[in-house]
Amino acid sequence: MKPLKLLFLYITTSVMISSCVVQNEVIDHIDYTENTPFSLNQYVSSYDLWYVDYNSTIGTNEIPFLSKAFTVSFLNGNIYANNNIVDIGKTGNGLGVLVGNYQANGSVLQTNHTLDNQHDFEVIQLSENEIRIDDLHQNISYFLTGYQRDNFDYDKLFYENIEYLLQEYVAWEKIDENGGYENPFDTENFLQFTPENDVTFYSSHDFLGTNIDFIKWDYIGSYEIATIKGYNDLLLLTLNYNTNAIDSVEKFELKIINDQTISLYHISSKTTYTFLGKGFIQHLRSSTKNTVNTAKNSVRKNSRKRTKIQRKIVDKQN
Repeated sequence: MKPLKLLFLYITTSVMISSCVVQNEVIDHIDYTENTPFSLNQYVSSYDLWYVDYNSTIGTNEIPFLSKAFTVSFLNGNIYANNNIVDIGKTGNGLGVLVGNYQANGSVLQTNHTLDNQHDFEVIQLSENEIRIDDLHQNISYFLTGYQRDNFDYDKLFYENIEYLLQEYVAWEKIDENGGYENPFDTENFLQFTPENDVTFYSSHDFLGTNIDFIKWDYIGSYEIATIKGYNDLLLLTLNYNTNAIDSVEKFELKIINDQTISLYHISSKTTYTFLGKGFIQHLRSSTKNTVNTAKNSVRKNSRKRTKIQRKIVDKQN
């Protein structure tokens, strides 16, 4: 394979600019032949999925379609995006929904989004499968990591973005309860997590099986999710109730069973509750139409954007 020392910028061999130089081992997953020029289009399309590491974003502006997406794909001139965690890996054969088109010109990636129009990005390669894309006209840079569909770590995506998964259903209905002893949470049958500052939750005593459109929310409060030291698949969920009727704190160990089911282990009573998501909220590129998905009763929204989430790291509490 021909060594590639320059990424996308044409610089003289006597000048070394660290952010634009690619060492010999980089981009070695593409089969280049002698005298074959590097192709940005070939590189960005060589990965099925580019994970948008939003927590690493730099700048004061934003590009809406990138701020909403968990993954984007650049294939055959088309841009695809996964704006939902639910059904990620399934929607659009794993690529998500078509949101626009692109073309590559030297080191510049020109995107034309259906709603966000045109944006030009300088592409800087950081490692074999990591890039930074700098908007040429606004103060914003996004960091993307490339994966193939068959080696994408969906579990990691779920746990790193659990706040968004919780928000993708109108309500979470209790479907099972095991062990432990009687406690006030036994009577709370529905939970709701909303995008309001990524910290607001609601709780209801309504009977199991109640239509989600008619749930009466009895309590409101704030919630916090922390990482449990030493665990990749366990989080600490704290519900802070703050109403006239109740003022208390409940703590749970949260596990994700799948993208529609979560397990909450109530630490103080040692009771395990299982909740099922009801009313899938689909975040697409347009909100001009409201549709109902017969399988999950979904509604379309496009207002949600990702925010930087800083989590505490705590010790396991039992």
